[in-house]
Amino acid sequence: MHLVVCGALVENGAVLLVHRSPTRRAYPDLWDLPGGHVEAGESELQALAREMHEELGVHIVAESTSRLGDLHAGSGEDAVHVGVWHITEWVGIPTNRAPEEHDDIAWVGISELGGLPLVFDALPALLDSLSEPDRLPCLDYARPTASPSGP
Repeated sequence: MHLVVCGALVENGAVLLVHRSPTRRAYPDLWDLPGGHVEAGESELQALAREMHEELGVHIVAESTSRLGDLHAGSGEDAVHVGVWHITEWVGIPTNRAPEEHDDIAWVGISELGGLPLVFDALPALLDSLSEPDRLPCLDYARPTASPSGP
């Protein structure tokens, strides 16, 4: 199983999404939250900070993060467990620093997520909990909208 983290940078009711390059082996041409694999010896929060800096050029404020829930994809050796984190404070202006991975980034209203081709169809419901702070999110989602392509 692969452990992955992703960050929901949220500002003024919008979340920052990355568009996965059409040349990516896994989940090409779909919108997703920025993030990546947790490396050996890293905590999820350490991996989140590293990935946000590598992909977006921002430094997250650790105290502004909270765990939103988990997403799952694949099975067996290809199974992926994704820890989703809410980030409300960061230093720097998000820019696409990984153009080989993402061909675009965009701020998207949380209420508009349902109209986009997303890696995980459960993402709008998970992020919608941010606009309703009294509602507890479902913490465990499975089944992405698309399967990874490739061998």
